[in-house]
Amino acid sequence: MATLPSLPTSSLPIESQNGKKGEEQNPTPLQEYDDLISTLPQHEGWLPLRLRKYQGSWFPEHNLPGVIAVQKRFKARPTDLFVLSFPKSGTTWLKALAFAIITRTQHPLAHHPLHSLNPHQCVLTMDRLFALGQASTIEAMPSPRILGSHMPFSLLRDSIEGSGCRIVYVCRDVKDVLVSWWHFHDKMRPAEMDRVPFAKALEMFCQGICHSGPIWSHVLEYWEESQRRPEKVLFLKYEEMMEEPTSHAKRLAEFMGCPFSLEEEKEGLVEEILKLCSFENLRNLEVNRSDKRDAVHLAKFETLFRKGKVGDWTNHMSPEMARKLDEMTQQKFKGSGLTV
Repeated sequence: MATLPSLPTSSLPIESQNGKKGEEQNPTPLQEYDDLISTLPQHEGWLPLRLRKYQGSWFPEHNLPGVIAVQKRFKARPTDLFVLSFPKSGTTWLKALAFAIITRTQHPLAHHPLHSLNPHQCVLTMDRLFALGQASTIEAMPSPRILGSHMPFSLLRDSIEGSGCRIVYVCRDVKDVLVSWWHFHDKMRPAEMDRVPFAKALEMFCQGICHSGPIWSHVLEYWEESQRRPEKVLFLKYEEMMEEPTSHAKRLAEFMGCPFSLEEEKEGLVEEILKLCSFENLRNLEVNRSDKRDAVHLAKFETLFRKGKVGDWTNHMSPEMARKLDEMTQQKFKGSGLTV
């Protein structure tokens, strides 16, 4: 078996690193970019959650300081692994899989951290930590680091260029992404606020007005980079992963530099990891069924699990709506070789 990289404890939740649960419970938001952000185009979003347009993409105002700080200050290491996606595209599942695979020799699966921690606590969202003034948490992590983000590649390029780091990116059918986004925001909305009509959500989504939007440029940037550097950028499709999870888990392990041995495969380790990271298993864990959240995440962990199904858009869209999104997707990706 290939020697697995030893993932440091600093990839685990901040309270686990410190040993003092309350030590980082009151982070200080980054404020140095407030003047710049106040001049950017804005939109009230879906919650309402004010969005700001920065270098062609929309971001929640509270998270944009972290995006800018990462862009200006963060420098990747050769051993870094980035788990990236457009929001609601399979992020939680991919984080769980990547973390479970790369830590499989450190943590017996029966006692793996994913039994008690949300995947987003195991793979930290770096721009969120930067936004909270906790860039030192990222910088202090010993190598190899495994980090997550929803940032477009165009904003990460300067931070990773020439570093030799690896990127794993997952995309999903645009129609299912929209449906997942709509439900997620519905769970997050204040009780006194009316639900955003799906037709309005569709209109805003098509205009790119959502976290990290527009989706088409986000996906296309990573697709094109994967075509330029396939040895460093692995581009995955959620639907294909759902259809053939075993082969994609092995492909992911190979790309991350820790392939499964024949002995591990014969012992059924791949299937055990897939079971640990399955939607049903993660959703039913106590940490993901309660009102729990940590100092970094605004959303309750339970809101991250709804259905995880392929094709749920058929329960929400008229044929005309679906056709509109499909036509936009075909137009945006025309000539790229990408089909989703």
